[in-house]
Amino acid sequence: MGLKEYLFGFDSESRACEFLVQNGCEIVERNFSSRYGEIDIIARRDGILHFIEVKATSKDYEAIYRLTPQKYTKILKAIDFYLLKNGVEFDFQIDLITIEKHKISWIENISL
Repeated sequence: MGLKEYLFGFDSESRACEFLVQNGCEIVERNFSSRYGEIDIIARRDGILHFIEVKATSKDYEAIYRLTPQKYTKILKAIDFYLLKNGVEFDFQIDLITIEKHKISWIENISL
């Protein structure tokens, strides 16, 4: 990944965090990484832990298609590790935030 892609991803995740805070979330952690995978954003709202994947594009296709079954499987493994490591006993869900140019969409409680 080049610097341009890294900065685009970092900016997209920052925009997603701002959006989440505006919608009543507390950001718990960003870029949780383990050998199993990475979780872009972990947030809490109304007693529920949200594990959030951020997908963004500046092109003319929908960002939602960038979440593949393989990536989803890695996210699940990373969540299991996070919960075990931190002894968390909150209800949780997996969410997707897509950013397409200036439009941010929050799709809650996804599954593939």
